[in-house]
Amino acid sequence: MNSLELITLYENVATITGNMLEAARSRDWELLGRLESDCSSRVQLLRENEIPSDLPADMRDKKIRIIKQILADDKEIRDITEPWMAQLSDMMKSSSTSQKLSRTYGAGNSA
Repeated sequence: MNSLELITLYENVATITGNMLEAARSRDWELLGRLESDCSSRVQLLRENEIPSDLPADMRDKKIRIIKQILADDKEIRDITEPWMAQLSDMMKSSSTSQKLSRTYGAGNSA
């Protein structure tokens, strides 16, 4: 993969993470999941094809700016999704506890 293709792939990842952020802001979890899958496959391509090499200064600076944007978007996505994931986990624990209690003390059990 040449330098231009590499930068283009980084730009694609940045575009996807930007779209992921918008999906997270709008609480569109289904879209966020699809975009995350697409992003993961692009990142895997980066891992497989990026060869350490000296980029020209302008391309290196652009790559750094893109990576910083990706990381900023990722942080904001996590800031949005982590509280929601914790709430979902609590609801699932509560539901599981309710089911156990219902089986243990529910109708039809004699005490």
